[in-house]
Amino acid sequence: MTTLSRRSLLAAALTAPILPTAALAQAWTPTRPMRMVVPFPPGGATDVVARILAERMQAKLGQPVTVENRTGAAGNVGVENVVRSAPDGYTTLMGTTGTLTINPHLYSNMTFNPVTDLAGISMAFTTDHVVIVNPAVQAQTVQELVALLKARPGQLSFGSGGNGSSTHLVPELFRLAAGVEMQHVPYRGSAPALNDTVAGNVQLMLDQLPSALPMIQAGRVRALAVTGPRRSALLPNVPTMAEAGLAEAQATSWGAVMAPAGTPAPAIERLNAVIRESLAEPATQQRLAAAGADAVSSTPAELAALIRSESEKWGRVIREARITVN
Repeated sequence: MTTLSRRSLLAAALTAPILPTAALAQAWTPTRPMRMVVPFPPGGATDVVARILAERMQAKLGQPVTVENRTGAAGNVGVENVVRSAPDGYTTLMGTTGTLTINPHLYSNMTFNPVTDLAGISMAFTTDHVVIVNPAVQAQTVQELVALLKARPGQLSFGSGGNGSSTHLVPELFRLAAGVEMQHVPYRGSAPALNDTVAGNVQLMLDQLPSALPMIQAGRVRALAVTGPRRSALLPNVPTMAEAGLAEAQATSWGAVMAPAGTPAPAIERLNAVIRESLAEPATQQRLAAAGADAVSSTPAELAALIRSESEKWGRVIREARITVN
C-alpha cells in the first residue's frame, strides 16, 4: 500500500522551509472576504479542521475567511460549487479522501472531474480510522475478530456512513486484507452507524477516530486497532493494523485545500505559504490533535501525487469489492 510512503513524504513537507515560498507569494494579497467550502455538515472532522485553519488564515491574510457548509450527494454538491466558482483565489474547498479520490470511481454521472477541474493548494490533515466492536462481541483483539469472522462468514455486520463513504471503503479494505466476509449496513451518515454499533444492532465499525473516541473512552464500544502507520497518542494502548498482522489494511483519511482550476499561480503560492505556516504552529497542531486529527501540509505537487496514488488505491478496492452506489 502507499500509506507509509505518503506519510513520510508529507512529514518531510511539514518540516520543509517555507520562507522562500512565502516571500515569493507576497505578490498576491486578498482585498476582500474569502470563503472555504466544506462539502459536509458542521461538526465532523472535516468541518472542525476547516474552521481552525480558516481562523488562522484570516489572521494572516487580513481578510475574513468564512466556512460555508454545502452538503449533498456524498460531498459532490460542495465540490461542484467550488468547481463552478471564479478561479480568483477567493474560493477554496476542504476536499477529502472521498470527494477527491473515491467518488470519481463511484458516480458515473458526475459533471466535473476533481483532477482536472480543481487545483491543489496544500494538504491540511489526516485522521486514522479505528476498529470498534460492540462489547458483546467475543473479540478482544483484531486477530480474535478475524477468527470470529472466519468462523461465522457473513453473519456479523458493520455499519458505515453510506455506500462509498470512507467508513465503507476502509472496512472493505480490511475485509480484503483479512480474507473475511461481513455484511455491510449503510446509514445516512456515520453518527447513526456509530449509535447502532453502540446499541448492538451492528457488531462493528471502522469509524474515523475523532467521532469514535468519546464512545471508546466511555466504554460503550471496544477499540481493537487503528488503521494508521503508527499508534494514536489518544489511544496509546491500541495497536496498529500492521502490528496486528494486517499491514495491507492500513489506511488514513485526509483533507486538502483546493481551488478552482485556473486559479493564478501567485494566489496558489500565497495560500500554500499561509496554510503551511498555520499548520506548523504548535497551537494549531494541538487544537487539531485534540480533535483526533494530525496537521499535515504539502506542496501542490506533493498533493497532486497523493491524489493520483489514493485514486489508484481506492479504485482497486471499489473494483475488487464490487462496490456500487444506489
